[in-house]
Amino acid sequence: MYSEWRSLQLIIQSDRGHMSVLHSYPSNVGKDVANAVVRPLGQGLNSSSATSNESILKTDKEVKWTMEVLCYGLTLPLDGETVKLCVDVYTDWIMALVARRDSIPQPIVKEPNLYVQTILKHLQNLFVPRPDYAHNQISLCMRVLVAVQKLARESVNMSRETWEVLLLFLLQINDTLLAAPTVPGGLAENLADKLIGVLFEVWFLACTRCFPTPPYWKTAREMLANWRHHPAVVEQWSKVICALTSRLLRFTYGPSFPPFKVPDEDAILIPAEMDNDCVAQTWFRVLHMLSNPVDLSNPAIISTTPKFQEQLLSVSGMAQEMMQHPCLKQLPQIFFRAMRGVSCLVDAFLGISRPRSDSAPPTPVNRLNMPQASSTMNTTPPHSRRMRSVTVTKATVKTSSGSTAHPPKVTHQTSTTSPLSSPNQTSSEPRPLPAPTRPKVNSVLNLFGQWLFDAGLVHCRLHNGMNRDGSMTGITTPAGLDVRRKPSQISTENMVANPLFDANEFPDNYEAGRAEACGTLCRIFCSKKTGEEILPVYLSRFYMVLIQGLQINDYICRPVLASIILNSPALFCSDLKGIDVLVPYFISALETILPDRELSKFKAYVNPTELRRASIHILLSMLPLPHHFGTVKAEVLLEGKFSSEDSSLHDKPVTFLSLKLRLVNVLIGALQTETDPNNTQMILGAMLNIVQDSALLEAIGSQTELSVGDSTHISFKSHSRNSSGISMTSTGSSEATTPDSERPAQALLRDYALHTDTASGLLIRSIHLVTQRLNSQWRQDMSISLAALELLSGLAKVKVSVDSTDRKRAVSSVCSYIVHQCSRPAPFHSRDLHSMIVAAFQCLCVWLTEHPDMLNEKDCLIEVLEIVELGISGSKSKTSDQEVRHKGDKEPNPASMRVKDAAEATLTCIMQLLGAFPSPSGPASPCSLLNEETLIKYSRLTSTSKNHFRYFVLDNSIILAMLEQPLGNDQNPCPSVTVLIRGMSGRHAWTMQLYHQPRGSRASQKAFVPEPHPPPKDDVGIKYNVKHRPFPEEVDKIPFVKADLSIPDLHEIVTDQLEVQHEKLKKLMAKQILYENTLEKISEERLSKTLFPDPVTECIPPPPAQEFQTARLLLSHFGFLSLEALKEPGNSCRPPNLIALDSTLAGFFDDIGYLDLLPTRPFETVFIFYMKPGQKTSQEILKNVESSSNVQSHFLEFLLSLGWPVDVGKHPGWTGHVSTSWLINACNGSEGKEQEEMVAPDDTGGGIFNGEKKALYYADALTEIAFVVPSFMESSTDSSESGLTSQEAETQMDLLPSLLKQTPLTLELFPNHSENLSNSQRLSPTQKSKRLPLGRTVPPLGPETKVIVVWVERFDDIENFPLNDLLPEINTGVETTTNSSTSLRTTTSDKDVPVIFIHPLKTGLFRIKVQGVTGKFSMVIPLVDGMVVSRRALGFLVRQTIINICRRKRLESDSYNPPHVKRKQKIVDIVHKYRNKLLEPEFYTSLFQEVGPKSLNP
Repeated sequence: MYSEWRSLQLIIQSDRGHMSVLHSYPSNVGKDVANAVVRPLGQGLNSSSATSNESILKTDKEVKWTMEVLCYGLTLPLDGETVKLCVDVYTDWIMALVARRDSIPQPIVKEPNLYVQTILKHLQNLFVPRPDYAHNQISLCMRVLVAVQKLARESVNMSRETWEVLLLFLLQINDTLLAAPTVPGGLAENLADKLIGVLFEVWFLACTRCFPTPPYWKTAREMLANWRHHPAVVEQWSKVICALTSRLLRFTYGPSFPPFKVPDEDAILIPAEMDNDCVAQTWFRVLHMLSNPVDLSNPAIISTTPKFQEQLLSVSGMAQEMMQHPCLKQLPQIFFRAMRGVSCLVDAFLGISRPRSDSAPPTPVNRLNMPQASSTMNTTPPHSRRMRSVTVTKATVKTSSGSTAHPPKVTHQTSTTSPLSSPNQTSSEPRPLPAPTRPKVNSVLNLFGQWLFDAGLVHCRLHNGMNRDGSMTGITTPAGLDVRRKPSQISTENMVANPLFDANEFPDNYEAGRAEACGTLCRIFCSKKTGEEILPVYLSRFYMVLIQGLQINDYICRPVLASIILNSPALFCSDLKGIDVLVPYFISALETILPDRELSKFKAYVNPTELRRASIHILLSMLPLPHHFGTVKAEVLLEGKFSSEDSSLHDKPVTFLSLKLRLVNVLIGALQTETDPNNTQMILGAMLNIVQDSALLEAIGSQTELSVGDSTHISFKSHSRNSSGISMTSTGSSEATTPDSERPAQALLRDYALHTDTASGLLIRSIHLVTQRLNSQWRQDMSISLAALELLSGLAKVKVSVDSTDRKRAVSSVCSYIVHQCSRPAPFHSRDLHSMIVAAFQCLCVWLTEHPDMLNEKDCLIEVLEIVELGISGSKSKTSDQEVRHKGDKEPNPASMRVKDAAEATLTCIMQLLGAFPSPSGPASPCSLLNEETLIKYSRLTSTSKNHFRYFVLDNSIILAMLEQPLGNDQNPCPSVTVLIRGMSGRHAWTMQLYHQPRGSRASQKAFVPEPHPPPKDDVGIKYNVKHRPFPEEVDKIPFVKADLSIPDLHEIVTDQLEVQHEKLKKLMAKQILYENTLEKISEERLSKTLFPDPVTECIPPPPAQEFQTARLLLSHFGFLSLEALKEPGNSCRPPNLIALDSTLAGFFDDIGYLDLLPTRPFETVFIFYMKPGQKTSQEILKNVESSSNVQSHFLEFLLSLGWPVDVGKHPGWTGHVSTSWLINACNGSEGKEQEEMVAPDDTGGGIFNGEKKALYYADALTEIAFVVPSFMESSTDSSESGLTSQEAETQMDLLPSLLKQTPLTLELFPNHSENLSNSQRLSPTQKSKRLPLGRTVPPLGPETKVIVVWVERFDDIENFPLNDLLPEINTGVETTTNSSTSLRTTTSDKDVPVIFIHPLKTGLFRIKVQGVTGKFSMVIPLVDGMVVSRRALGFLVRQTIINICRRKRLESDSYNPPHVKRKQKIVDIVHKYRNKLLEPEFYTSLFQEVGPKSLNP
């Protein structure tokens, strides 16, 4: 930079301005003269009287002569007062440039610049070290430095020549004291900090008022290189360059760039009046004033300065001995401080810096002496900063502030943070994003890359062929290697254990500075913007640094390894070209870290929890790679040259698929040994990711996994770094009896390799591992428990065939978990504990609904029902084999009402959902899509009045609506009743008929018709005409006796009178015979004509009844009409088991409709946005989804993986807004409009699913989700500002009566009657809440659970996402629902809405960022910050995360009640308001009375 300029060092050395005339005389002469001359001058200065304070020197000659004496006096020993008086005089005189004083001679006042220049040269003599009275010399030197400081600060008359002399003076005295090797306790050591501090301060003042010429900069740079063995030099350089950088960034990147805050005492070193151009020029020159800081890692360079060589010649020592000079022992610490300073500058340019409370980084050599303030920094995180044109990132904290050198061994952790970790980042604080307007990676590396790359390879053992350029490693001579290879010649202070050297042999080294450089490089490359190009030379050097830093075969450099891991969480998410070749090296490093529970060898450098967290982040970003790249081979061509070992195996390329087993093993090993809750939850999320991805991969059959043996062989043999993580140097026992937590990596790997190469094996292993730990270590921790239960719920949905015993294991473990939590002592019962139990019941429901066949097994069914009983009643009936407590004998004592509600929901799930979902009407509604209006419409009734229904309530929990008229499509005249059953689980329609015959008999004949008689047969046999006699013929042959003749014959006694009568009688008889014969003939004729059988005389059964009071029959048959059922229980507030409701009361059907509006399962709403690069406004984002040309094809594929399209106008489920949800009979009359409403979905960017006509929908037995893609509509923006016009308001009020008395009852909260409005009055999604009918009672549906998913093409745009502007677009109508117990909520805070950002990487994978999930349930799985997921699993994982976020939000809400509880409360309310309080006789009488009109359709 200054090659064409000459240095002033020779001028300084040849300058004799500090010599006096008295130096030519014998020393005693000069001493006597000085003592005699200086005393009166000093007395005059110290006198209090004004007259005596006036200078005794009047002429120029007198002053010059006196100055010759003063010059010599400054060289005298410090045993007298002479030197002090000389200092007093000169420090007084140089103030002539500041202000006039009487004590200053007039010649100096007249020509201050000329005399001050001479005085400064004379004062150099004071800084020549004296052997004695060092304390006095220190104080005198300090006085001079303070005076010089004041002179530079306050003087306004200094000429350029004086400034230059002043700068040369400071350079000369610094060089005099600091260039030589440090003497412990010497003058240089005590004054170094002040000397270099005054030099920099005066230099900056000179830059402001009289900018130094290039020779001065060159001289300063050359001389400063000779002082670098003093820690104060590098420390002060770090201070001033940070202060300059803070000023530089302020005007270079504008006020919107995250400010680089430095301590006030550092900031004031830069004069406020220094203009921007001067700051920029000064900054670049000062940055390079230290020369190459990597030289500090090489004692051979530092010890070759002239003063070192001069001392070497004076003692006739060897060069090697000079390299071992005691003062060089501080070089590792100095090297670290220099790299820490560079690291701070890099972070400042990236916009991720935070101020330090101390002015310099803490000393890394000794952790015990480290200032604790560094871990308790008080800063104002710039969360609220916003740009005018570009939104500022929430730059909160460096991801890592560096490493330390090896500290002494300590037996305990002295602080929660460590030098390698961020000094002000808590374990739960998210890593910050770099500033959006940060410079490019290439620009930062152009400034600092050479230093950082060289420092990252300091003392690395490269192959000879790779070490032609000495700058690559910072070692220019072979002697540099001896520093590391000859530990016996170096002091053994501050030692640390090392796997290759005994702790007593290995010295403190340069690993701390190297670690800082490696970490800084990682942060630089992780800050790469989306689509940014990085020079290949930088990438290759960076990868070389990483390969060396991740080296774990020959020598593990733990500070470097830890620094790389800590600062590389986003390395595999940044689309760096070729980064995937480093996957095997990172896997090997993770195999060293994650399966190690204690990380005892890393505790000296870093907080183990943070190291494990960073390792897990890297693991999360690498998990999808084996499946994604498959058989693609990863190969590092230079790999064999980095090791002196045989490279026959090392150069063998490795397929990504062969790395899967190792990644899975690391994941499982990490879970076995992890103790931090946040880290554990991240691992649990990763497990569901890998299991689901494997299952989907196997389902499509695209690739076949390698066999266990082949995979294991490859993972051990195919890569030079692969076996290192499980090398035999690991400590610990590998016996089978050793628990997992204490076993080394290779033992864990050997066991976990079994059966984890398939999706089913992974699933089984995951279930076993999670269930075992859920009921041991994790059950006390709420956050881990919830995550583990969410993982089990997710595993239940993975479509992989698993043996029933493994499924039962999951269910049984959840049951055991509930038993343990319920049985904990009363003091431990809290809301959090009950939340864990509720979550366990929800997990149980998921497993049962996904695998209903499990309950076919008796033991599983018994166990589940026992747990339900435990939740509802608080205890099990069967506590042992002998003791059984019946239900009636138990006192209900559940753990809490929330637990009881969850258990009841589980029981409802078992009894009503298993095997019955989805219903024939589809998954959109678990209820019947029928109500009173529908049933009346299809009945044979002329009236559509709902009064035809009889309403009863059973057990105070079930409302029966009974319709006694047979439906129109029913031809059988049998007793039938249609019942609408409204209970806690929903509305269900049943039609029941009374039958007395089997189905076959009913089909073959009419009901109630008897069998016909057979017809008579009259023509059977022969008919004879026989005259019948009253007596047999033999009677005529018997002779008469007298007795027979005693009665005379008639003719014997007949007289004339009798004859007349006799004749008359004969005639009558003849007539009678004739009449009877005629009658007989007529009768015979009529009989011959009569049909058989005679309907008049035949005995036939009565006809069947046609009119039935089926409601009474049904209730009677079920036994509900007994007197006991109608009596109110004694000493109880509960109503009877059966009561009637009076449907004629006002408001009854409104309350029934209200009950139908209460959903039967939780509903979630997801709003999906698409963000193109550089967009900042909501309108730009909303317009993206209008056309498929505006969005990536993967986005549309992602949408369809979340749910299936539904027509909002016909959809009976949740649609994303209360005004269009839960519709019944919405298809009526809309067939004609269907064609004109259809929009061709071919050219949509997803905007068709904006909730107006279509939406995406997903539902299972336990939840339903609406996915809405808001799109830009002109009407929504226009109406949002004007609201309702008066005409529109009147229209709404006119519609109100018809809305309340609508014929087709719908299940919408706010019916959308847009067909009655003009086009200008149609409602937009963003304005529905403003146009709802007034006075309508709406059920409280809170807490509102909605999530935002953002597809962001450029990851840096996440900070610009206008969440607040888009809040009006995510209105669901739930915000405005209110009742007596909930207040009106019209606004939603942006902090209340969780946001999941999805960023597509160039590899085809997707990077995830989750923000806004706050509260005690902050981390929700499976998607966690920094995770990378595959295209296959993206939809499933996003959906599962949304379900879990909303479940946790409901768990956290104090006001939330499950759906069945809300319905139960409403039923109780209906019973209380509309109960028909009749006496028993009146009730029985009402059963026999008809309801509604009786007329039937013809």
